[in-house]
Amino acid sequence: MQIDLSGKTALVTGSTQGIGFAIAAGLARAGARVAVNGRRPESVEAAIQKLEEETAGGSFVPAPGDITSEDGARQVTGAVPDADVLVNNLGIFGAAPALEISDAEWRRYFEVNVLAAVRMIRGYLPGMKDRSWGRILNVASDSAVVIPAEMIHYGMSKTALLAVTRGFAKEAAGTGVTVNSLIAGPTHTGGVEDFVYELVDPELPWEEAQREFMAKHRPQSLLQRLIEPEEIANMAVYLSSPLASATTGGAVRVDGGYVDSILP
Repeated sequence: MQIDLSGKTALVTGSTQGIGFAIAAGLARAGARVAVNGRRPESVEAAIQKLEEETAGGSFVPAPGDITSEDGARQVTGAVPDADVLVNNLGIFGAAPALEISDAEWRRYFEVNVLAAVRMIRGYLPGMKDRSWGRILNVASDSAVVIPAEMIHYGMSKTALLAVTRGFAKEAAGTGVTVNSLIAGPTHTGGVEDFVYELVDPELPWEEAQREFMAKHRPQSLLQRLIEPEEIANMAVYLSSPLASATTGGAVRVDGGYVDSILP
């Protein structure tokens, strides 16, 4: 299967590290010109330097800006006026006792994990529709379907993102633009390592800590290990390509079998 995104411009939000970084690398290897986003110009430039080293000839442009604010989103769309592929990857997560989550935290999770994605879709979907081609991917989570007791505010935000995806797919119906969610399972990123150590003995070596975390807190996983970011990126690149033209309005699982259901 040959995926060719030559001539396409992709924007990946929150792409200076983790899953977003891996998706940016994967899109570049498929030939796309990739806009790298993060809050600080310095972190964006550092990520681009690393991406160029890892992708051998990949094309990248900086698109710094905090898309959780309207001004920051305008800064990003000003740097990248048109995008053929939009990957809404930016997100926050963290454990908190359910009854101790404040109103401010509930709002923050909604604003970062949901409203920022909506803001970017509003910015790019009209142009995609005018050009009769586009791909929008929202990086959701298994937590959208299996709400974790230790972070229900995060689960709520990812469930909302599934609804946003389905709704905008209907807005784009018949235009050549597809809108999908990726349901990512427990993934090995730096942030997740910190999260794992919040729930298991911080003195444990990483491999042992990972095994204990999966056994105690994610026993449903059929993979029985954390997913690597590149494995999420592989599906993102496919859904960004012309080959995925009949997939829209969906919640596509890359969860290692974590969600105990045939359908999401």
